Amino acid sequence: MPELLTTDEAAAYLRLSERKLYELVAEGAVPCSKVTGRWLFPKTALDRWVATGLAVPQLAREEPPPIVGGSHDPLLEWALRDSGSGLASLAEGSESGLRRLARGEVVIAAIHLHRFDGDDVTSNIAAVAAAPGLHDAVLIAFARREQGLLVAPGNPLKLSDMRSVAARKARMAQRPTGAGAQLLLLSLLSASGLGPDALALVKETCPTGNDVAQAVRSGRADCGIATRAVAAASGTGFVPLLWEHFDLVLRQRDYFRPQPQTLFAFLRSAAFSERARELGGYDIAEAGQVRLVN
Repeated sequence: MPELLTTDEAAAYLRLSERKLYELVAEGAVPCSKVTGRWLFPKTALDRWVATGLAVPQLAREEPPPIVGGSHDPLLEWALRDSGSGLASLAEGSESGLRRLARGEVVIAAIHLHRFDGDDVTSNIAAVAAAPGLHDAVLIAFARREQGLLVAPGNPLKLSDMRSVAARKARMAQRPTGAGAQLLLLSLLSASGLGPDALALVKETCPTGNDVAQAVRSGRADCGIATRAVAAASGTGFVPLLWEHFDLVLRQRDYFRPQPQTLFAFLRSAAFSERARELGGYDIAEAGQVRLVN
């Protein structure tokens, strides 16, 4: 059976008459999406709806504002501006972005999530698939990017990983709860057999990677997690740790709106490729590709 069901296929799958199914659609009670004049029903979302009694927002809803919430990224920030998409940015962290997307407060959420089991290839996919209120989400690849430790130029403390940070009692800048970089920090600590109390954490949190760089430059912190692009732009040292997926999440019905489509078209441009090379630490081979349809 296909992942996207037509009206008659969905009615048969749910053991309902087509008339009853249309009534549920009109009431906004069943997960569905209208594409080129046809109603389509994601089978996975129908399964969850049946199993959990999922209640979805009414179809006659206000369009979300043209804002990309979630995680901050230098390449994304530049692309939003230079693509002419008309999309604004609200960088508050990955988990906050997903919550705002579910409430209709942003049209796109930018995320990079990490799990304690170390399977970061599928962590974004798993999180979106299980996110409450996002039964109709689609996950679009933006880039793979290199994360690491921002350190003072020359890496005077000779930091290499979480164990060395703990052993040298280096002051570690931290990000807000729910931010992707903070989740990465906790994941790296878990993999090293350490807890947060093993680190000398700087109390004041840093909302973005740029704030981490400023904390290191000013001497308020000895290190913090951010991308290679942030390190290159700020002139700090960089200790590579891993590559991660940085993705964009939006509802299926918003995917075809002019503003997201303008941004997605820009991801295929020569200007976008050149900027990624210039910033450094990005792999954009899969940019614009669909990684998940809920």
